[in-house]
Amino acid sequence: MNNAQLNELKKRYVANGAASPAEHFADRAENAEVWDADGKRFIDFAGGIGVLNIGHRHPKVVEAVKAQLDKVMHTCQTVMPYEGYVKVAEKLSQITPVRGHAKVMLANSGAEALENAVKIARAATGRNNVICFDGGYHGRTFMTMAMNGKVAPYQTDFGSMPGNVFRAPYPVAYHGVSEDEALRGLKMAIKTDANPKDTAAIVLEPVLGEGGFYAAPTSFLKKVREICDEHGMLMIVDEVQSGFGRTGKMFAIEHSGVEPDIITMAKSMADGMPISAVVGTDKHMDASGGNSLGGTYTGSPVSCAATLAVLDVFEQEDILAKSQALGDKLAKRFASWQQQFDCLDNPRNMGAMAAFELVSDKANHTPDAELTGALCKKAREKGLILLSCGMYGNTIRFLMPVTIQDEVLEEGLDIIESALAELVGQKQTANA
Repeated sequence: MNNAQLNELKKRYVANGAASPAEHFADRAENAEVWDADGKRFIDFAGGIGVLNIGHRHPKVVEAVKAQLDKVMHTCQTVMPYEGYVKVAEKLSQITPVRGHAKVMLANSGAEALENAVKIARAATGRNNVICFDGGYHGRTFMTMAMNGKVAPYQTDFGSMPGNVFRAPYPVAYHGVSEDEALRGLKMAIKTDANPKDTAAIVLEPVLGEGGFYAAPTSFLKKVREICDEHGMLMIVDEVQSGFGRTGKMFAIEHSGVEPDIITMAKSMADGMPISAVVGTDKHMDASGGNSLGGTYTGSPVSCAATLAVLDVFEQEDILAKSQALGDKLAKRFASWQQQFDCLDNPRNMGAMAAFELVSDKANHTPDAELTGALCKKAREKGLILLSCGMYGNTIRFLMPVTIQDEVLEEGLDIIESALAELVGQKQTANA
């Protein structure tokens, strides 16, 4: 079927809230390129929203999935376990920087991982509250919607959210929230709303994902760790988007040296197969009773096979070094664009987790969400899949595969440059 036929089916049968606004339907993909149902080629700078750090259909992952399909597709691991689940648990326990000996539970999505992390924290502490941060994104289930630090579009139509969720400011100096102000807000939340004796955990992303790709300073993360220790609360780090090599380390928290009690992960964990994990200190992970964690499809044999293949690829192809090198290339191009375009500001990256702002006034950091939307639209017309994010809808984020070929990367960056030039006029020269 072609795009037009598929769009008619979408309009008739797919719920509006779940339907993509995009009118091109993916037909096949390889590494950082996708071809639609009409045969048009796109360069992919979205990576399925950070799911494809090692590219579409990495051959070693495809091979592992095909091999697993010939053996076992499903038993439900609580009914009859299988090697893949325990091997993934072993590998994640070895590489995840939590305190002490780590144990693992597997789930299907990032939201499920966060839901279970909260369950585990409550069981381990006997407390109910959780503290989250402005701009944070943790999922679309009810508990994770309540935890999100942004209302629209995640909460707006769905009535009352679960209670016992409290919020603190996230340090984003560019938008006027200093580290000191964020710490003051966190301490005030503990003082005025989230009584420490009733608070199970502080949950945060070391680099905001949907919230704009802002990295928390190392000193802030260390202070959060100290506050958790002072009050007997668990520190839960959400690495769903920042994990699996996006920042040049396997997990973004490793840049700080801070060891949380629990880390959640998903997205690029299995190169497109649905799986997520909660990895935490053994005494916390073992706090709830038998059969209290899990689900019918959690840690499916096929997704576990994909995860093990991904971990092999990281070692064999030095993905972390490639992520850092990609980040360096992006930073260099961003710096050039910042000189060329008055609308482009605050370029930043941690490894290949990179972004910049589009603004109408650099001096006042005035967000320009309209231009951001126009850039994404024009890029798509030119054959580039590009994503925005951020509290103000004016951040362009980069989530192309770390394995992207240099010539494809440059082609995509050239599309952005030409699209910006068309939207805001001729490029300025450095001496203009």
